[in-house]
Amino acid sequence: MIKSTSAKRSWRPFAGAAIIISVAAIAGQSVLASLNATAFNTTAQNINAGTLKLDLANSGNGFGASISNIVPGDVVNRYVTLTNSGTLNGIGLTLKTSQTGTASLITDGTGGVTTKALKLTVTSCSVAWNTSTGACTGTTATELNSTVIGSLTSATPLTNGTMSSSAVKYLQMKIELPDQNETTINGALPSNTVQGGAVDVTYTFDLAQRVATITNS
Repeated sequence: MIKSTSAKRSWRPFAGAAIIISVAAIAGQSVLASLNATAFNTTAQNINAGTLKLDLANSGNGFGASISNIVPGDVVNRYVTLTNSGTLNGIGLTLKTSQTGTASLITDGTGGVTTKALKLTVTSCSVAWNTSTGACTGTTATELNSTVIGSLTSATPLTNGTMSSSAVKYLQMKIELPDQNETTINGALPSNTVQGGAVDVTYTFDLAQRVATITNS
């Protein structure tokens, strides 16, 4: 007797599909039944960045007053106050100058030229200077030794370069024209003279942030 197999084959695809659907249903039920846990801080953590600010103010005349008719041997003191008004401590305080004007007042003469240019000395006082008398009733410290102003075009470190937040530096800016000899003949000024010249000077103070740290707590 010959038996037909077509009836058996016809139901096999349906059986396979049913198995796949059953497996998918079981898997879906497994995902829906999974457990989860979440935790978070109920009070938001505040993180704020510090500030570094350097304020420059005149004391007495300060940089706001010009210096007129200076002659060799003269010394003129001007007073300024630096304040770190930021929230961060600062380090590496530097000073540089930019100047335009008469070359003989900016840079010392070279070769056979013997002119001597303007020089700057910076001294700090632990308290405010008496700008009328130039007296410091506290402790003084030399921040910058006498230096030709034309040599300060690059940032030059001051001796005490650390300024904590809210710290104040009371500075005496001593300008002098070194003693030197010139002879004017029949109303004619000598060549390469320091006489009759003029210079415009800008003083720039720079303060860097404290060293970055790693904090564990």
